[in-house]
Amino acid sequence: MSAPRRQINLGAFIQATGHHVAGWRHRGAQPDAGQNIAHYRQIAQTAERGKFDALFLADGVAIRSHDAATLPLTARAATFEPLTLLSALSQVTEHIGLVATASTTYNEPYHVARKFASLDHLSNGRAGWNVVTSWSESEAHNFNLDKHPEHAARYERAEEFVDVVRGLWDSWEDDAFLYDQAEGVHFDYNKLHALQHKGKHFAVRGPLNVARPVQGHPVIVQAGSSVPGQELAARTAEVIFTAQQSLADAQQFYGGLKARLEQYGRDPDSLKIMPGVFAVIGRSEAEAQDKFEELQSLIHPKVGLSLLQQHLGGIDLSGYPLDGPLPDNLQEPNGTKSRFQLVTALAWREQLSIRQLYLRVATARGHWSIHGTPESIVDRLEEWFLKGGADGFNIMPPTLPGGLDDFVALVLPELRRRGLFRTEYTGKTLRDHLGLARPAHRKYVQAQSRAVEWVA
Repeated sequence: MSAPRRQINLGAFIQATGHHVAGWRHRGAQPDAGQNIAHYRQIAQTAERGKFDALFLADGVAIRSHDAATLPLTARAATFEPLTLLSALSQVTEHIGLVATASTTYNEPYHVARKFASLDHLSNGRAGWNVVTSWSESEAHNFNLDKHPEHAARYERAEEFVDVVRGLWDSWEDDAFLYDQAEGVHFDYNKLHALQHKGKHFAVRGPLNVARPVQGHPVIVQAGSSVPGQELAARTAEVIFTAQQSLADAQQFYGGLKARLEQYGRDPDSLKIMPGVFAVIGRSEAEAQDKFEELQSLIHPKVGLSLLQQHLGGIDLSGYPLDGPLPDNLQEPNGTKSRFQLVTALAWREQLSIRQLYLRVATARGHWSIHGTPESIVDRLEEWFLKGGADGFNIMPPTLPGGLDDFVALVLPELRRRGLFRTEYTGKTLRDHLGLARPAHRKYVQAQSRAVEWVA
């Protein structure tokens, strides 16, 4: 009997009004989407009807721009806190995974462990944590800091942070709760474990005051593509969300990251690599092109330039001609280094002017942007999937609800026709959807050589 055919994993990456920076101005947009729970409920139920693996919500703990000239021209200033939102959506969905971003720079491990364990119980095993180190100076100013911590320091803290969170999720053994009303015993105290962690950044006694999550651990997602980000992913992550512009770049990233897993004793299939894809879909190539050009026409030049500057780490380009080239002496920022490298490489490889570059960034912020018919889009997704560029994709609808509606109605049937995507959910948890094993409970012993040693 032959093994079942490998299939694509799909996430629905949700920005309130869509990923195009001018999507909120589109005639089919919901302009108040960031504060509209009915809008998010519709989106979640559409994605679940399409049998997506998960909803994915990015987040930052600040309004990342205070530019009075451009901020009021965008729809990115205010939206729901993601864990609160996903907790609400867990009650109007049954199958789809729920992935929220939480920063290791501006949180404490106990908070994160407790919230995601709770979401996993509320959703019956559908929670995922997207681990980020934050990149914005604006976030530092909301947390008693004058300056955002350096990139290397953020990742050092993140390494220990993730270990503490995973340890706290194992505070209770799976069968710790007895609920023995006759004997009056609620749980077995011998199956409750205090972490007793003492490290460079954190001292956390534990135990967690939430039962062990339904999935053992919520799925750990990671979105950093710098070298420290890849190392953190290789050791701890189960899904990585990345930005790649070409099949060759995707193959290089995919092969390199999968190879890193061996040093941690991990199987390559234990980490799913899912590049972001911004797809504009038409029933003909001409229709797709018209849709794309309509969106591009809605970009205010000031907003486009501001967004580009943000993705270059706050570099001021106002003194340079918009139709001239990007300066070649830009200093790499302390923020998101991988995105800076991707955007500058794109500019120089394709010899784009500053205006052309901001028009490219305004679509998907450096992620893969494609437009065409369902067949042509699936051709490209299939090629990346079959040729070692991706295990799946995080779909980034340009507008909402229309962009997701188009993907579900037009692209998913073609994926299914080729046997590349499920027709029904076959499991109950996010781990089931992704084909990831449930972590066994691990007990702790104190070791002098490490803050925490794990034993089975």
